[in-house]
This record gives sequence, C-alpha cells and structure tokens, in this order.
Amino acid sequence: MATFLYRLGRNAFRRRGYIALLWVAIMAAVGLGALQAPGASSDDSSMPGIESQQAYDLMQERFPGASADGAGATVVFVAPDEQKVTATDNRQAIEETVDALSAGSQVAGVADPFEADAVSKDGSTAYASVTYKVASSEVTDASRTAVEKAADQAREAGLTVELGGSAMEADEGMSGVAEIVGMSVAAVVLLITFGSLAAAGLPLLTAIIGVAVSLFAIMLLAGPLGLSSDTSTLGMMLGLAVGIDYALFIVSRYREERGHGHTPQEAVGRAVGTAGSSVVFAGLTVVIALAGLSVVGIPMLTKMGLAAAGAVAIAVVAALTLVPACLGFWPDAVLSRRARKARKWDTRAGLPEEPATAAPSGEAPKAGRDNVGTRWARFVLRRPLPVLILGVLGLGALAVPAASLQLGMPGDESLPTSTTQRRAYDALAEGFGPGFNGPLTIVVDAQGASDPKAAVATISEKIAGTDGVVSVSKARVNEAGDTAVFQATPSTSPTDAKTKSLVTTIRDERPALESQTSATFEVTGTTALNIDVAAKVQSALVPYLITVVGLAVLLLMVVFRSVFVPLKAALGFLLSVLAALGTVVLVFQQGHLASLFGVQQTGPIMSLMPIFLVGIVFGLAMDYEVFLVSRMREAYTRGESAAQAVVSGFRHSARVVVAAALIMIAVFSGFIAESGSMIKMMGFGLAAAVLFDAFVVRMAIVPAVLALLGKRAWWLPTWLDRILPRVDVEGEALDHRPTAERQDRDPAPDESETVRV
Repeated sequence: MATFLYRLGRNAFRRRGYIALLWVAIMAAVGLGALQAPGASSDDSSMPGIESQQAYDLMQERFPGASADGAGATVVFVAPDEQKVTATDNRQAIEETVDALSAGSQVAGVADPFEADAVSKDGSTAYASVTYKVASSEVTDASRTAVEKAADQAREAGLTVELGGSAMEADEGMSGVAEIVGMSVAAVVLLITFGSLAAAGLPLLTAIIGVAVSLFAIMLLAGPLGLSSDTSTLGMMLGLAVGIDYALFIVSRYREERGHGHTPQEAVGRAVGTAGSSVVFAGLTVVIALAGLSVVGIPMLTKMGLAAAGAVAIAVVAALTLVPACLGFWPDAVLSRRARKARKWDTRAGLPEEPATAAPSGEAPKAGRDNVGTRWARFVLRRPLPVLILGVLGLGALAVPAASLQLGMPGDESLPTSTTQRRAYDALAEGFGPGFNGPLTIVVDAQGASDPKAAVATISEKIAGTDGVVSVSKARVNEAGDTAVFQATPSTSPTDAKTKSLVTTIRDERPALESQTSATFEVTGTTALNIDVAAKVQSALVPYLITVVGLAVLLLMVVFRSVFVPLKAALGFLLSVLAALGTVVLVFQQGHLASLFGVQQTGPIMSLMPIFLVGIVFGLAMDYEVFLVSRMREAYTRGESAAQAVVSGFRHSARVVVAAALIMIAVFSGFIAESGSMIKMMGFGLAAAVLFDAFVVRMAIVPAVLALLGKRAWWLPTWLDRILPRVDVEGEALDHRPTAERQDRDPAPDESETVRV
C-alpha cells in the first residue's frame, strides 16, 4: 500500500493543475445538481421488525385512503384565570379563530373544539386540530404565518394561545455558528502547531472543499433517498473534523520529510506513502463502522450512517490527492520560518538540498528530540502503573452513569419553555392530563372473530380497565367491519417509565383476550413507536459494540503485527466510549451542568444517538491509535528497543495528535449550540469521547501498557503471522527508492526547454 500511495502522491504533486481542476469541476457539477434538486419530501421513519410499525402497516392496509400523511397543527386556547373557554366572549373568539384557520390554501380542515369534544373537564383549556393537504416539510411559511395571525385574534380577546404540531416545526437548517467556531479554533490550533499561515490554511482549504462536495452530494440525494437535515449536519460535522485531521497528518509528515533533506516531490510521495497509509486505515475504520450501522435494521440510521461514511471517504480521497496537489503549488510555503530561511540561504549560495541520507533512518531532526511529547513519554515510562491505574479509574468513574441510560425520542417536552410548542405541550398536559400528549393507538384485527363488534368492545373494555389508562376513545371501524382503531390515553407522560410499563402490560394481556375473542390487537402511535425503537436500539447496542471491537482487533493485528496492541486498543476504545456515554447521561438525562451546555430540559437520550456515537467514536479512536502507535512500530522494526520506540513515537506524533484532537473537539463542541436535540447530543458526546480517547487513553494508558509489556507488546504467533496479510504502513519499501530522488534533483529537459535552446 505504501508504494501505491507513494506513486499517487508524486503523481498528484506533478499533475497538480489537473488535480485541482478536477476537484473544482466535481464540486461545481455536484453543486449545480444540488441547487436544482428537490428537497426531501419526507423522512423515511419506518422501523421494520417492531410491533408499532406492524400495527401502522395494518392500519394503512385496512383503512385505505385514511393515512395521515398530511401535516397537523394544534392551536391551544387557555382561558384567563377564573374563566372558562365556554364563556360567551371566549367561545366567540375561539370560533372566529377556527374560521380564520380554515381559510388557509393548504388547510384540509379544522376541528372545532366545541364540536369535537376538545374542551377540558374544568373548562379552562380547549384545542383546535388543523389538518393540511401536504406533508410537514411542504407547509409554507405563509401557512404558518396565517396560523399565527389567527392565534393573535384570540390573544387580543384575552385568551392565551399556543401553537404545536408538525406543521409549526419550521426547518431552521444549520445556523453556521458551529462551523464558524470549529473553523476558527482549528485555524488557531494549526497556526500554533505549524507556525505557518500556509501550513495552517492548507488543511482548512482541502477540508472545506471535501465538505462542500459531501454536502452537495447529500443535498442532491436528499429527495430520492429521503435524507433529513440531521444527515447533512452530521455529514458536515464528521467531514470537517476528519478532513482537517487527515490533511494535518500528511502536511506534518511532508514537513518532516523535507527536514530529512528530500526534494518536495519526493517528500510528498513519502508523506502520502506513510501518513497516507495511516489515513487510509483510519478512514476505513470510520467508514466500516458507520456503514455497519445498517445491520441494526433502522432505515433512518442506515441512511445517516451511509451519508456520514460517504463524507469521510471523500475526506480521505481529498487528503490523498488534493493535499499533495496543493503542496505542489506551494512546496516551501508550508515549511516553518526557520526551514524557509535555511532553504532560501541554500538557494542563494547555490547549494543543493541535503540528500535523503542526511538523517539516519528512523530518526527525527535534532530540534525535535526533546519536545513535550518526548518528556511526557519518558514520564509515563518511569511511572507506568500509577498512570494506568489513574486513567482507568478516572474513565471508569465517568462511565458509571451509562448504566442508567434511558433511551427515548424526546418531543415538544424537551424544547425550552421559551418556545410556543413547549408551552402548548404544557397547557395540554395541565388541562387534559400528562398522558394526553402521548395517546396509545390500538389496532384490532377481528378477521378471525365470529362477532367482530363484540370482540372490539371486549378488548376496548379490558384496556380501559387497565391500571394507568385514563380513558379510551370510541372505536372507528373500517368498511369491511373486520378492523377497528381506538385510542387509550395513559395517566403518565409519554417519556415516563410508567408509560413504558403500561404498554408492556397491555401487550401482555393480548394472549388471554385473543383466546377469549378470537381477535388480536397491536399497540402503535408515537409513544409506542418511540418505546419500541428504544428497545430495538438498546438490544442492538451490545452486539454492535462487540462487532466493531472485534473488527478493531482484526484490523490492528494486520497493521501492527501484534496481539496485545489491538487488544489494548479495543479495551481503551470501550473505556472512552462508555465514559462519553456516561457524561451524556450526566448532562442531558440527569441535568448536571446542563445550563452550562445550553440544555434547558433534561429527559431520555435520543434512541439513535448511543449507537451512532459508538460507530463514530470507534473510527476516531482507531485514528489516533494508528497515527500514534504506527510511529512506535516503525521505530521498533528499525532496531530501537521497545521503550525507546515509545519515546520515538511520541517525539514524532504527539504534537500532531494533540493538535488533531483539539481540532476535532472544537468542531464537535461547536455543534452543541445547534437547536436539534440529536445534533446537540452528538456534538457533546463526540467532543467528550475525543477528549477522553486522545488525551487519556492514547496519550496515557497506551504508553503505560506498552511500558509494562515491553517487547512482548509486539509479539505475534508464527502461525498467525503467516495467515494475516502484510500491509506496509510504515513505508519500509520507500527506503529503497533512490532512482526517483535522483530524477527529482536532475530532471531531464522537457520539450519547451529544447525548443528554446
């Protein structure tokens, strides 16, 4: 692999103009296509394999044409203190508002609260249900404005009016704050790391181009594939973070190779052949982990995973081709000020660059022998056991709250109280009970019953008598008379643990009722769907974790030719991901330091977030493992002792790995400011995971374990060594390429030079 990437880097350097034009052309073509492509009509929220989805599918089949695909809005009216909405003036104001709501061009109908039994028992609250002819994503701003103007009429009459429902959820898109914060911090970190504006700007430039191509591609495919706005945000989050980091590693290795005396073209080839090999393996782990989310069987998760994997793959390709092409345009600009001055002095003096043999194989320039990474590595080597114990105990303590992880799909109750949707939710809960916002839909299949009506009545009565059920609506029967649908209102809120127990209790009653009535039923609705999705994801989390950990062990065995190094890496990954989940639970579920991170309402963790976090963190953890430990492996294979190899690895890589981690933390932290619950949790969780994995696991636990193992860390059974494929990540084959170096130093004249002569 190193040889292939070496040639790729040299060719990209030599044909830099063509490479740059190709990337610009791709970005322009995909961008034009994205601008003309229609947006996603609706997200595919189907969840195969769960009861609530099966019940919904049955309802769709037995009640054709009655699908609620259109958007809905709920207008909640609350009477002033010591008044009722049924008072003459209040009722008149509400009816006038209903008439105004009905005038909208996209409105299919409005249910008058006084005719639809939508008034609370105490008369303090009422609500009007507005249905639309179009999906929520197609509701126009004009239609939303019309609802708000109609609500203002009732407010002027003295009523409190709040708005909820899917129609009022305007797609705010990405605010841009996260990207600005992340890019700004990344620029500062790169400038401090490299001491050169060009070296700092090049990773940012290539990452932005890669992210632009990724986002345009997601926008282009949003309509046909039904991709959500969260998919674009996640693609940008990952593409930006890994794009900067991958370019950072190659530019850093290029500067190091130039320090060894190589020509620019040879240095690019060697940088892409060595650091590029690590980029390929690191990117491959991220792509496989994200694409592997498809095995969970949730279409939404599959789409988000594949889109994010595509963004990472584009970032890898950009690092391997666009970065060397840019280095071809500015071969000396990315060097440090001292190196540029030395280069300028040698050029004026007519001296050639030093040959590649000026620095002994495997050694760094003299200036880098006593840096912070070297001193830290020696500190850990002197005290490996205390460092290991402290690191493991610290992460273990942070991981403890993960045991109380509660999954769910927070709705309007998770919004800040400053929003009208949250106030509408609270008003309905106060007026009609906490379970009103999350009714259970019961679908009765009475095809096998001799008396379908009696069977439906028996099931309805039994569910109505179940502890925790406040009321049951009148059943709606299809034309064939063999299927009925009714709603059961719980006494507890949708996210309450008692509601989950109620759903389980109702389903446990099914066998007895089925034998009694020869009819069966299934429970669905938003609340039941969220409960089923959470259960499905929770059951898939451990198998998925085992899968990605096993994959990590196999991949790292191939890279490092060792048994203990992969096992240590996998266990470190488990520590960092569990600690990250623990901190997410502490902040978003239990509310510790919630205000510091802008979390105004605690609740269950988004069902899809933990498994998505596991997939991403797995790839990022392997990034740092490959970049850091591959330099240790390189030093060990070239004759250094096991302890000295650890020091050499930190001397070469610690500063760059720290910079890469800080950049990722900055990029991910910026997304905490986003309004979407999923993105906010993902940004926080990923920032915490990178912090723990880079600075605790890879920088402390890894060298401590390697120090304790000594040369046994690089042990591999002979039989396993013969089976595993050999991949040249360290670039050993590149040490035997003197011909290319000589050609770079004394190039043959091209045709234009011959003509001039």
